Amino acid sequence: MLCGWVAKRRDHGGLVFADLRDRYGVTQIVFDPALTGDGEVFEQAGRLRSEFVIWCKGKVRRRPDGMKNAKLATGELEIACSDLVILSEAKTPPFPIEEEVEVSESIRLTHRYLDLRRPALQRNLLTRHRMLSIVRNHLDQNQFVEVETPILYKSTPEGARDFIVPSRINPGTFYALPQSPQTLKQLLMVSGMDRYYQIARCFRDEDLRADRQPEFSQIDIEQSFLDEEAFFPILESMIAKLWKEILGQEIPTPFPRMKYSEAMNRFGSDKPDVRFGLELQDLSDLFARSEFQVFHGALVKNARGLMGSIRGIVVKGQADQISRKDLDDLTAVAASFGAKGLLWIKVQEGGELQSPATKFFSDEEKQGLRKKFDLTPGDLVLIVADAKDKIVFDALGAVRLSLGSRLGMIPAPGEGKPAFLWVMNFPLLEFDDRENRYFACHHPFTSPRPEFFEDFIQGRNLDAIEASAYDMVLNGVEIGGGSLRIYRPDVQAAMFKTLGLSEAEAKLKFGFFLEALQYGTPPHGGIAFGVDRLAALLCGVGPIREVMAFPKTQRGHCMMSESPSAVAPEQLVELGISVVKPART
Repeated sequence: MLCGWVAKRRDHGGLVFADLRDRYGVTQIVFDPALTGDGEVFEQAGRLRSEFVIWCKGKVRRRPDGMKNAKLATGELEIACSDLVILSEAKTPPFPIEEEVEVSESIRLTHRYLDLRRPALQRNLLTRHRMLSIVRNHLDQNQFVEVETPILYKSTPEGARDFIVPSRINPGTFYALPQSPQTLKQLLMVSGMDRYYQIARCFRDEDLRADRQPEFSQIDIEQSFLDEEAFFPILESMIAKLWKEILGQEIPTPFPRMKYSEAMNRFGSDKPDVRFGLELQDLSDLFARSEFQVFHGALVKNARGLMGSIRGIVVKGQADQISRKDLDDLTAVAASFGAKGLLWIKVQEGGELQSPATKFFSDEEKQGLRKKFDLTPGDLVLIVADAKDKIVFDALGAVRLSLGSRLGMIPAPGEGKPAFLWVMNFPLLEFDDRENRYFACHHPFTSPRPEFFEDFIQGRNLDAIEASAYDMVLNGVEIGGGSLRIYRPDVQAAMFKTLGLSEAEAKLKFGFFLEALQYGTPPHGGIAFGVDRLAALLCGVGPIREVMAFPKTQRGHCMMSESPSAVAPEQLVELGISVVKPART
């Protein structure tokens, strides 16, 4: 007996064939009037259409020679049906329920319940389920306890805009949906629950991208009395187990480690894709006395004694594969990250450097550039210079990735050998010139590395202070990020002071947390893995929407349910809320 949906129906005159589909696969059903006696079943089979829901009963038999289908797991078998019940009829669906469908994403999202019938999406959801099952088993074997934390919670500034929820019982007050369970998991460490995890739902009201949704899931892990040396093996073995059990790939451990400064200097990214070259080179010393105004302006110290840099990458022997349009596109990529331009230099057959800017270079600078990159005819050099190092890194790092993709250096999703690594020793703070103050690079509960405690408490050399923060990176994608947390009240007070929070503001926003730190807090730290991104990597797909059951558009809109939507005026009155139209800008 089988139940499911009719994927296809074929009438061969004396016989009717139907492919029955459920989440376990596809099975061929044969309706033969010689087997059904009075012909009623055969008559019912004639009514079948795509996506009808049926129940059938029959005898499993081998398909005749020449009729087997090697593409199906059940391709050697069929069911000779003796009983049939049509449980539910169906309209013609707006698109075929097939493996590969050429249809607009808006139609797919509007009819997501139909889209989810497709084998590809069902495989993705089943892989996601299996992934979380493996994670739970692994953490359970390592004495981690799953604890659920509240969804309705206090609004605390953690880097993104909160979704807020009005309280009817307490008019004029609001809950916030958690951006992450950050303070809650730390309070669990204070409580003595020394190993915690949770598949946590998180909410952030921010601009969306292909890999970002307003609500998402993360594997949230926290542990007391640990450092990276004790914590990383637990996490690496969990990831290795996922790749082994789901993809059949052996992942060597321990993973390589790279300091943040090295990642930025070599790859222009704190989540470097190390599977290909095109590494950045620092040209600041070479052009330190350059008369080229673009270079000269990049190396002028600002009011805080900091200056930018000049950096470049070389494409060896493939300049002829990069057209002028490609260069224009790459310049646009650099500009999107704040760069004022992208300088290109091609090496001609005789070794001459061809570029609109080389007329500003001295012979010594040209010779230094040849030596720095070991230039030969056919090479292409791309350079970004700016008074802010961040712009140079971001722009040239993005150009590197775009070049790698254009030149076929980056394997497609799901292909190639995975390259895992840890990026560590992030900066603790980032200075914002517009607001003239420091912000926490990670979050305000991230601990400085112990060797920087004294400088941090005294407010010295803040730009040089490193955090006990770490990211796990795979093929240029951050799959997990975490840190050791601040557990000393004096260090936490110094953090709030550095971020410009007065004692009164800190007490208002984090009073409950600061109070908890006074009662004996163990050293602790943790990490959060993005469930959706991890599942997408295991499934070999790009956008995380492909591994989420009911995703939203880039404007946070659920096309299936047409939400967000207006609510009844009575609900607003009950909550004491009036809707004000935003001012036009």
